[in-house]
Amino acid sequence: MPAAPDATQTIVTLDLEGVLIPEIWVAVAERTGIEGLTRTTRDEPDYDVLMHYRLELLAEHGLTMSLIEDVIAELRPVDGAAEFLDELRSLTQVVILSDTFEQFARPFMRQLGWPAIFCHRLVVDEDRIVDYRLRQPDQKRQSVRAFHGLNYRVLAAGDSYNDTTMLGEADRGFLFRSPDNVIAEFPQFPALTEFDDLLAAFVAEL
Repeated sequence: MPAAPDATQTIVTLDLEGVLIPEIWVAVAERTGIEGLTRTTRDEPDYDVLMHYRLELLAEHGLTMSLIEDVIAELRPVDGAAEFLDELRSLTQVVILSDTFEQFARPFMRQLGWPAIFCHRLVVDEDRIVDYRLRQPDQKRQSVRAFHGLNYRVLAAGDSYNDTTMLGEADRGFLFRSPDNVIAEFPQFPALTEFDDLLAAFVAEL
């Protein structure tokens, strides 16, 4: 039987780093010993400030794209992430909204079964990362708004400052494995730590 004309479909939007995969820049910091690269969107709310800080560190230490690709090649999704994503995608549409970059994300998308991802792009010149190009400013919130414009009800989960506009724009938002500072600043979003609990929270909203 066809759905009622006013029926609204649901879509889930997920952050990537810190939710489904490890923090890539932290892994690079561990490989290189550059402590400044441990700073992430869990610490710095202004993404542009954070990225320019990272680019300065890369230039200062002469780090190459090849080295970062080597680090990424050794990383794997968070334990349980692939199974969680498979189960969720069997129930509803899922799109990953991430402030990572195409060049970083591709190996992980292969390991996660090629889910849809909206992210940014690095500018690489002779194996050096020299700049970055945002897909659009505040792309996570803008993507949720666009899904609303397509008559989707949006559920969302993320862990960092740069996810909070997405969570606020969504019909229901959840913090997942967030640091205490983010949880304290955004008590309006339920804070979860286990994939089973996050899946159950989404299922209850479908």
